[in-house]
Amino acid sequence: MFKVLQIKDTARVPPNKFGEDLNHAIAEILQMQYEGTWDKDLGFILAIHNIIEVGTGKIVPGDGSAYYDTVFEALVYLPKLYEIVEGEVEEITEFGAFVRLGPIDGLVHVSQLTNDFINYDKKNNTLSGKETGRLLKVGDKVRGRIVTLSLKRGSAKIGLTMRQPYLGKFEWISEDKKEG
Repeated sequence: MFKVLQIKDTARVPPNKFGEDLNHAIAEILQMQYEGTWDKDLGFILAIHNIIEVGTGKIVPGDGSAYYDTVFEALVYLPKLYEIVEGEVEEITEFGAFVRLGPIDGLVHVSQLTNDFINYDKKNNTLSGKETGRLLKVGDKVRGRIVTLSLKRGSAKIGLTMRQPYLGKFEWISEDKKEG
């Protein structure tokens, strides 16, 4: 789930930034510190959006930098268990498909693709159903449900299923709707 969160932190502004606009300098520092990082409580931090408040600077003896208590907004992505997500197949392996869910990938294990037996074609880099003939390849758009989630400091692992109604490759969903 994408969210905009308000975060309070202390920004360390080094002396070489003292001549710059304070809000701009703090925004750059926070972007370098936060953007592209994973926090198990906040999620994947995509962007520092807005500096809301900058307190009075404090100087620590022997450090030369100024420290400012700061309140800012950040755009984050925090996956939730049982959330429905859409993405694009990025990689096919013999054990499943990796799906790009915006800033992070999730894995659909072959046992969670369909109710059919799945064959892996290494030459064509595809997964296909034995009875249905349904084919999954890199670049396909899919919808899945998050069924396993391991959120640890510095990493996240997401397991998806596409075996439930209205989940799977978009073409499969359309075919199932037509069949009733």
